[in-house]
Parts: sequence; structure tokens; C-alpha cells
Amino acid sequence: FEAWLAANAAFNHGNLELPRWLDRPLRWLLVTPDMHLVHHSVLIDEQQHNYGFALTWWDRLFGSYQNESALGREKQTIGLAELQSAAPTRIVASLKLPLT
Repeated sequence: FEAWLAANAAFNHGNLELPRWLDRPLRWLLVTPDMHLVHHSVLIDEQQHNYGFALTWWDRLFGSYQNESALGREKQTIGLAELQSAAPTRIVASLKLPLT
């Protein structure tokens, strides 16, 4: 299970852009990077969708599935709106974040 979990996390958090002809049918079963990207949006409403790490059934069952970001993949910003600066990209700032 742990190996499967790690492989799925690496896959759906990877910066991969699958072709739409592959992504659309695949997401009926598995969480794809494009699908999970919605969950990491700066838009609060979108953060409440696509929680799944491996199977899409749970999001579909509980009504938390969202096909894509309102902004589209190309224009979607990820992260927390209040942290959209260069500071978190520096190591000291990143290490301080959990303590704030």
C-alpha cells in the first residue's frame, strides 16, 4: 500500500501535462495531475475539490469532483493566495512557514 501511495502521490503531484485524449478517460479511474491541480488552486472554492490521491470515485461519490479550474490549467496559480511572493522560495522563509 505504501509503495502504491507514494507512486500515486508522485504521479498526481508531478508537473506532467498528459494529452487530453489520455487524461479524460484515465481520470474516470485514477487521479491525474491535471485533475488534482484544481485542489492546489489559490481560489478557496477550488481547494475544496478533488481531494483524492489515487482513485476518483471518492470525489465523485461525495460531490467534491471538479473537472478543471475556472481559470484553466494554463492560467491557474497554485498555492495559498497570501503566500504569493518570492519569500517562500527561499529556504529560510520556507522553514519558518509552519511556525507562523
